Amino acid sequence: MLPFTREAFVALFAQYNLAVWPIQVLAYVLGIAMVAGLWWRSRTVDRFVTGGLAAMWLWTGIAYHWMHFAAINPAAFGFAALFVLQGVLFIVAAARGTLHFGVPDKASAWAGVSLVLYASILYPLLGRLAGDEYPAMPMFGIAPCPVVIFTFGLLLLATTHVSRWLLVVPVAWSLIGGSAAFLLRIPQDWLLLFSGLAVPIIVLHEHRAARADMPTIAAGRHR
Repeated sequence: MLPFTREAFVALFAQYNLAVWPIQVLAYVLGIAMVAGLWWRSRTVDRFVTGGLAAMWLWTGIAYHWMHFAAINPAAFGFAALFVLQGVLFIVAAARGTLHFGVPDKASAWAGVSLVLYASILYPLLGRLAGDEYPAMPMFGIAPCPVVIFTFGLLLLATTHVSRWLLVVPVAWSLIGGSAAFLLRIPQDWLLLFSGLAVPIIVLHEHRAARADMPTIAAGRHR
């Protein structure tokens, strides 16, 4: 049982969106630049994309969870800590240059592109079709669920190994936010629960497949 009603939740988003305007526009500008960077394939751009994810997680943790959501749900302080932690993990990854992005020639890339498009375009459209109107709706880049879906999409578009530590908080939120989506009747968040189950499996499978191919590649070089 949630400690707030759907009406209170929707009203909170209206208050939040009005309070932070025009950050919604800046979030879309940042998101478009991050997606465009997938075709550059440079270390500077990889750090920019990773840093963009860090900015979205930090903003959502502080501005949404801590400064707004906590007014109707005391657990939001814990959620804020998790989102800030995830933002710090992305900052560390950006500083170390451990994540590289692109549009790799693999089946999971289509899933990654689909999640990115869903989070940025279909998510608000589905919210509108469900009867919610701006500003009383979650928005791309500054609300937890679309941020997590967008993150899953980009991680599927990583051309290097994705650390398991980068998946822990997104998966945890997919379970929290995904289950709440049914209780609060927010259909655009239903994909969150599915992606939280599917993406880690895909990432771990690809990592194991890459490790299995390494001895074969090494043997071929020594022939």
